[in-house]
Amino acid sequence: MGLSSIGTATEGMQLCIFDLRRGQHEGQELDKILYFFPPDLPFSTQLSVVGLSEGLITFTRIFSPEAACEVIEAERHSHVFYEAEPDIWMVMIVEKSKEPEAIWRIDALREVLKEIHSLFIMFHGSIRALLDKEPGGGLTRAHLYPFIMDYLRDFLVGKKLLLPSFCDCLKERRTVQMLTVGREAAIEVQTLVRLLESSAGNAQCSSLILFQDLLVSTTLSPEDTVNLFTYAVLRLTPLALSSGARSWSYLRKGNTSSHVTAGSTLAPSGSVSEQFYGSQDTSPAGDNRYCVVRPLQHDKWSKGKDGFLITDIWGVDAGRSDVTTPIVWLQHTEERMYLCAYQYKSLTLILLIPLSSILNGEQGVSTVKQQLLENASLKILKVEEKLSKGWGGENAYHVSGYRYLIVDGNRDISRASPPAKVTTLTKESFLALNRLREEVDAEKSQSKWDNPGRDKDLEVSIRAKNNAWAIARIIGGKELYMVLEKANETLLYASDAVEKFSNRYCSGAFSLD
Repeated sequence: MGLSSIGTATEGMQLCIFDLRRGQHEGQELDKILYFFPPDLPFSTQLSVVGLSEGLITFTRIFSPEAACEVIEAERHSHVFYEAEPDIWMVMIVEKSKEPEAIWRIDALREVLKEIHSLFIMFHGSIRALLDKEPGGGLTRAHLYPFIMDYLRDFLVGKKLLLPSFCDCLKERRTVQMLTVGREAAIEVQTLVRLLESSAGNAQCSSLILFQDLLVSTTLSPEDTVNLFTYAVLRLTPLALSSGARSWSYLRKGNTSSHVTAGSTLAPSGSVSEQFYGSQDTSPAGDNRYCVVRPLQHDKWSKGKDGFLITDIWGVDAGRSDVTTPIVWLQHTEERMYLCAYQYKSLTLILLIPLSSILNGEQGVSTVKQQLLENASLKILKVEEKLSKGWGGENAYHVSGYRYLIVDGNRDISRASPPAKVTTLTKESFLALNRLREEVDAEKSQSKWDNPGRDKDLEVSIRAKNNAWAIARIIGGKELYMVLEKANETLLYASDAVEKFSNRYCSGAFSLD
């Protein structure tokens, strides 16, 4: 079967998760499929997609045992691979369109797969652990299907499923965006953190503080910070709770038309099960054997009278007629934690309390919440007031004449030009920057295997058809991507503009001197 023949159904995107350790005997091939979108495709098509993917993985491992297949570019499709866990693979297949706008950056698509997996682990634990718990696979499928369905709904605009395109090349998924605060405000925030984490007595609590959709403080590991930050921006912050509100975060779609449709369509949320799961019985939709929590459901969080955010996603405590406190799993400490979120105006506080430290369940969590209010209420008001006064608004990080993205890969932090400013770029500039980022991605991937553990310094410049310059500088694990549409006609002028930006806004981190 030729590569171009896969995925010739009307859907423009296919996504599957399969386990190479399962379904190795004749007649049991379907057992290896843990998730497939769209799920109403014939079994034969699903098996063809998974079978081809498995064959490519096996073949490439012959030549590169430590780094199996990452991407296959066929005539009509791009196949993006990600080994989420040992022998558990996620594969996204996107249909190439004749439309010139249908241009993807492969690493951006792979980051979507990584984000799905990271968020899934935070709420449900590893896929392998679920399979070990119930070897039949039903429990795993019952969790994966609704979780990914709810996740993909954030990519819906109307009835079209939109994937990251070349217009998103000044965004970096799976990073946090920080709020810059002055010294005085930082001291107040540190005091607030101590008050928050002392609310549970001697328990080793952790916390996140956000202002608007920006991170102010965290006591979590970088990986857990990214996951909690992502969830907060998607579902917990004031903008997330305000249905239809615009956000400058890449995590939630604004009123833009710069994204390219992948061709997949989903029904309105009222008919989720029928459209998304389809009629085939491989999907666990409607299976009542399992109690499945759906943390990514929309419009399920609200602000209570006491300021704490509440949801019935995790159920209701029958004994007290109260909603059950959400529980997350931290990858760094491998601990299960109660998640308590409190909101005052633009400030969102997340307190994570170890389950092992709360002996009497929901009653104990309620006591911690009450202690938090008593200890920190005045400080919360003061911090919110200080941050609001120092906040420059949605365009606070705009730099006139520049459209930029800064990524600190060591700390998983990014900062970029505001989306409203980015949309002023021409299509030619976007295409040049997208091509530049693909070149950088290829260099980074090659360097990762040639010199593991060492960051490669790199500078790449591309001249766009509209004479704009797209420039990338990677130094010491930090990355700068920039578009200069008014950079005169020489590379020297453009390079000088980058130097000025680096010295003034990045403390010289990207200077070549």
